[in-house]
Amino acid sequence: MNSDHDELCGSAEWAARIRGEILPSLTAAADLGACMLEIGPGPGAATEWLRQRVRQLTVLELDPAAAGRLAARYAGTNVTVAAGDAAELSYPDESFDSVGSFTMLHHVPTRGLQDKILAHALRVLRPGGALICSDSLASNELHHFHAGDTYNPVDPGSLLGRLQTLGFDKITVTVDGVLTFVARKPAG
Repeated sequence: MNSDHDELCGSAEWAARIRGEILPSLTAAADLGACMLEIGPGPGAATEWLRQRVRQLTVLELDPAAAGRLAARYAGTNVTVAAGDAAELSYPDESFDSVGSFTMLHHVPTRGLQDKILAHALRVLRPGGALICSDSLASNELHHFHAGDTYNPVDPGSLLGRLQTLGFDKITVTVDGVLTFVARKPAG
């Protein structure tokens, strides 16, 4: 991330928006269960909120330095932090009750890699488990804000079909200032 973007994502204002608006509406639509995977937490705007609602939260962060900061912050808690690539998840099949990603997918350089991350999320979900995600909507302002960064916004119009093709069901895609979606791994 460029420095402006990093500053925003680490701000109290951003954390308040994620925790006060986005997460409550997403989690009202899906049971997180006891064991959750958060993909791409960055500075952890959602992490504190999520860890208070599950028995075990595993977070996977691509940037080793950010993962190190999160590991130090959450040492001795119910949060396990790992550095790694969500397009190559090493967790066993059916390891998590829920998987979440919050305003991260637009940082993934291609639609194919986004789909690979979503496919791995499906693989590691237990039957009936929920994928809960949010992301920014495409705009010229965000395009300029991401100068020097990867910016590949998710197309809300194609998302339902993409998730169905990957094997998710009970999919809800909502566009209301931000893109949110909930999808389930089939129960049987």
